[in-house]
Amino acid sequence: MSTLDGSPGDVLVSFSLASRPGNERFALRRVAEALSSAGLSDEQTARLKTAVAEATMNGIEHGNGNREELPVEIVVSLTDIAVVVSVTDQSGGQAALQDAEHPDIDLKLAGLQRARGWGLFLIKNMVDEVESSEDGRRHTVRLLMKRDSSAGASERGDGRG
Repeated sequence: MSTLDGSPGDVLVSFSLASRPGNERFALRRVAEALSSAGLSDEQTARLKTAVAEATMNGIEHGNGNREELPVEIVVSLTDIAVVVSVTDQSGGQAALQDAEHPDIDLKLAGLQRARGWGLFLIKNMVDEVESSEDGRRHTVRLLMKRDSSAGASERGDGRG
């Protein structure tokens, strides 16, 4: 992901929260405040907020196992071309994003896939780029939303921007 490999940009906000179910709402509010001056459209902001909430919930529940003493760390950065939100949990051995099962509504309704499991699907479809990395101790998901809305739509060819 070439756009995520560049400069970390200017940090708009950096914070951590306890791995308690429901704390994704706190993360969502803090990120939304930081995004107010980021130059994103209302639609982009809404999509990025959804992805941040899902990534935070995954970090709390799957990464840190709802263990309140393990923090989820969130950093919102602004580069010349994008807003990058990093969500880090303490799992280290987390499976890569591409290894997640693709949700299928028909299989879920038939009981052939677990009912949950929409988080990574939503994350991938809400932002322009997603990157997952781990260092053996910590797992980080980076969400990128391009600031020039026309760039995202032309690259994807789907009209989303």
